[in-house]
Amino acid sequence: MSFKVVATRILPPDSQARLEAQNYDLVQWKEDSVMPRDELLKQVKGADALICLLTDRIDSELLDAAGPQLKVVATMSVGFDHVDVEELNKRKIPLGYTPDVLTDATADLTVLLTLAAARRMKEGMNAGSQGEWGAWRPTWLCGAQFTGKTLGIIGMGRIGEAVAHRLKPFGISRILYWGRREKPELKEHLPSAEFKSELSDVLSEADFVIVCCALTPETKEMFNYEAFKKMKKNAVFVNTARGGIVQQDDLTRALEENLIASAGLDVTSPEPLDPSHKLYQLPNCIILPHIASATFETRERMASMCLENIHAALNSHTMPYKL
Repeated sequence: MSFKVVATRILPPDSQARLEAQNYDLVQWKEDSVMPRDELLKQVKGADALICLLTDRIDSELLDAAGPQLKVVATMSVGFDHVDVEELNKRKIPLGYTPDVLTDATADLTVLLTLAAARRMKEGMNAGSQGEWGAWRPTWLCGAQFTGKTLGIIGMGRIGEAVAHRLKPFGISRILYWGRREKPELKEHLPSAEFKSELSDVLSEADFVIVCCALTPETKEMFNYEAFKKMKKNAVFVNTARGGIVQQDDLTRALEENLIASAGLDVTSPEPLDPSHKLYQLPNCIILPHIASATFETRERMASMCLENIHAALNSHTMPYKL
């Protein structure tokens, strides 16, 4: 008897070929869009395994629709905000995810956003395309460089550390970080990193404030108007973590009032952000559509980890990437 596997999206090419080569009864959403909820609830009935994405809500309703034979849920993501983990645990259904795979891709894009926001790339591109590129002017479109500046990392996990390593060669003189605890082990390979127990110290001293922490009840909307008021007027704010960490209306106000110089965002709240949102209109705000992990290498690895997880679970083996 073959196992029924439901996948809510087409996987990257190599992983898709591997999935199709298995002797599964495969049900897969073929459109390049979110699988409609009613379609998912219908197709998941009788499934032994479910491969899902961040865009799919995994809750008691879906698990009831699937039935008691469901053996594994594998999400092609590091985050699992979309999954009711408690409900899965109650039903003894293991959750597979894709940890430690996004670090390099996310750190690369974080550096890109920091550079773009600091050097006013959005304004420069618009100036060129809109006919504003005229005679050379001494201060036209001048931004900030990194030499001798202070970097502030909010959440010095794997991604935060990778960002610090990438930006230090640009001439950063100080690296400050804030998080749940000090990390003495950083002294071995990032000796210039200084832990600050008070977030306000990082905000007031850093020229570049980069958010790399998880979204928790403690960090939810912690970047509000009061937080932006504590930053330097020339500060560049970058968020590639989670949109919910930022009070978005307060960020808009801070940019409009020039409390900070600029912002670079790969995450917003909600997602997708309505194209009419005021942040898109601001010249000093760059927004990308949550593409930090969007490299072929990373997405193939994420999909491959999903396949490894369901294969292990369906064959009563230990899942290699289990939450």
